[in-house]
Amino acid sequence: MHIVKQLMAIPGVIAAGEFAYRGDRFSYEGALTAEFARMASILCRSNTVNVNMQSEIFDSFAENCGYKPAQGWIVRGAQATVCNIGNYFAFIENRPELLNDVMTIMRAKVGDIGDDLLVNLYARIGGDVKEALY
Repeated sequence: MHIVKQLMAIPGVIAAGEFAYRGDRFSYEGALTAEFARMASILCRSNTVNVNMQSEIFDSFAENCGYKPAQGWIVRGAQATVCNIGNYFAFIENRPELLNDVMTIMRAKVGDIGDDLLVNLYARIGGDVKEALY
């Protein structure tokens, strides 16, 4: 079963989806409009790149600190939480234990993220990571 369908089967998951590393393609299921899902995919891609940049900076000051490579991120708001692993995202209600359930599935399905974020995400969509990208 695809990860998005598994996430949507959990009560309390508002929406779940997948985005391309370039931010130009996305797919989702749940209670989002197409425009909101497009903005969410851009937000998730931007935050993923920023979190990875910050882990690189932190690692330059404290080598082998365990923050690199970043495996994902979570932002908790007053009523909802957004979580992201690799190029998958989920919007969930703030309920006890729901975040653990969602993150368990995401970690099991996505696995570990490699050292080079863009190469890792590009390989997942079938790209040739050996070709020159310029």
